[in-house]
Amino acid sequence: MNKLDLIKADIASSRTALGIEFGSTRIKAVLIDSNHSPIASGSYEWENRLEEGIWTYSLNDIWKGLQTSYQEMANEVKEKYGVTLQKVGAIGFSAMMHGYMAFNKDGELLVPFRTWRNSITEQAEKELTALFNYNIPQRWSIAHLYQAIINGEEHVENIDFFTTLAGYIHWKLTGKKVLGVGDASGMFPIDMETKDYDTRMIQAFDDLIIEKNYPWKLEEILPQAMQAGDEAGQLSEDGAKLLDVSGSLQAGIPLCPPEGDAGTGMVATNSVAQRTGNVSAGTSVFAMIVLEKELKKVYPEIDLVTTPSGSLVGMVHANNCSSDINAWIKLFEEFSEALGYQVNKDKLFEVLFNKALEGDKDCGGLLSYGYYSGENITGMREGRPLFVRSPESNFNLANFMRVHLFSALGTLKIGMDILLHEENIGIDKILGHGGLFKTKGVGQKIMAAAMNAPVSVMETAGEGGAWGIALLASFTANKEENESLEEYLDKKVFGDNVGVEVEADEEDVEGFEAFMDRYKQGLSIEQAAIDHLLIQKKVVEQLV
Repeated sequence: MNKLDLIKADIASSRTALGIEFGSTRIKAVLIDSNHSPIASGSYEWENRLEEGIWTYSLNDIWKGLQTSYQEMANEVKEKYGVTLQKVGAIGFSAMMHGYMAFNKDGELLVPFRTWRNSITEQAEKELTALFNYNIPQRWSIAHLYQAIINGEEHVENIDFFTTLAGYIHWKLTGKKVLGVGDASGMFPIDMETKDYDTRMIQAFDDLIIEKNYPWKLEEILPQAMQAGDEAGQLSEDGAKLLDVSGSLQAGIPLCPPEGDAGTGMVATNSVAQRTGNVSAGTSVFAMIVLEKELKKVYPEIDLVTTPSGSLVGMVHANNCSSDINAWIKLFEEFSEALGYQVNKDKLFEVLFNKALEGDKDCGGLLSYGYYSGENITGMREGRPLFVRSPESNFNLANFMRVHLFSALGTLKIGMDILLHEENIGIDKILGHGGLFKTKGVGQKIMAAAMNAPVSVMETAGEGGAWGIALLASFTANKEENESLEEYLDKKVFGDNVGVEVEADEEDVEGFEAFMDRYKQGLSIEQAAIDHLLIQKKVVEQLV
């Protein structure tokens, strides 16, 4: 049979797997065949909103995006292969990790979805980190819950269940309140022995809030943590109708545990084994390094999470990466249009990103902070994008673009330097994925300079987390007895595909270090400027 007939046979016999991931700017659905190759996809563009000081997405946007991306994928199946999609072998859902979605016993959302992007839980972060002797970042779900308790928010008493975005979607489509252990590790710390929530810390939390007399215990309102390969329920009748508004999709399809975007990024780059790592660079940027052992001490810059199969991961997460770059690209696009030229945006990215490679190694003395939102690692409470130069700076287009690419990785490098130089962790390979790597070679070269290590990019990594969660769904449906996720990916998915590697250039590394010296020196200045602006804001509010 030819390739087209083979794909039709896979669809007819349900040897396919479907993955849908909710990214920060795009919801994407990917259908893969029995060879794990994408055969159809659909997407929906969306954006978070800052409402009353909270970064959020509405429930309407969540469901509209899910249904639109699924329908686009199903339409492509119909157009390409002449088949109405009724059944697949397995389904998986993933989404941005962390955040806070709390529900009452009637399944009603108690407060608007609070995403990972919020920096509103500083007190909770400090108190819980001290209580557990374990880093609890502001974006973690438990930090949001405890901050709500500190704030005396009325909804807390009525909580019956709280979860992440991926856990919410999975629950509504299956009725199961579960979560993949990787995503669960961004809600609450995981015990490496049991691959489940740390019971000692759960008890410590319950003891901490015992005087509140809430009608729940923490363990009762957390989703059940599951490992990759576990069957996490089936698509219900109502779930099938909710996912496919045309009514063609059948109920009863098995689902893998819902996962976070960090976990699916590891899967999509085959970075789930020890001494491997990956960097996801998009709206946010984070590095995931699979560790061989526990860290020697607690670092506020380093999250300890897990792979989808429960291995320990050191995670460096910066809230800001490409948003400020995108804003500048949009400005250049408007300038072109004002001159009467309609420029393809992909071409604009390609030209401007490549221009950055022509700049001075240290960006010519320019400085940028792309803080579209607050940044926990550097202590920035609110977003204040900032571009700075002195009269002596070499201000040209190449350096302008180069400094913004450097700045996108500046906060990430602060955390990675801790892992590499203070903990002396071993990394055999780093793989990159996400929008920053879309322009061939540029983001990869800049990342190699930041890491002072070779960085590889796979062609398949462009499919992103939606492909990663589709692979996890396929693993659940097709794994052999006692087959690990690492074995499945190595032998059946990636084989000899190790990607295209770019070595770190010595002069680029030195230039990045020189930039970082300026970057770190300027942080206190920017914080002081933000504090001054906040004081002015409060004065104006009082006068009005």
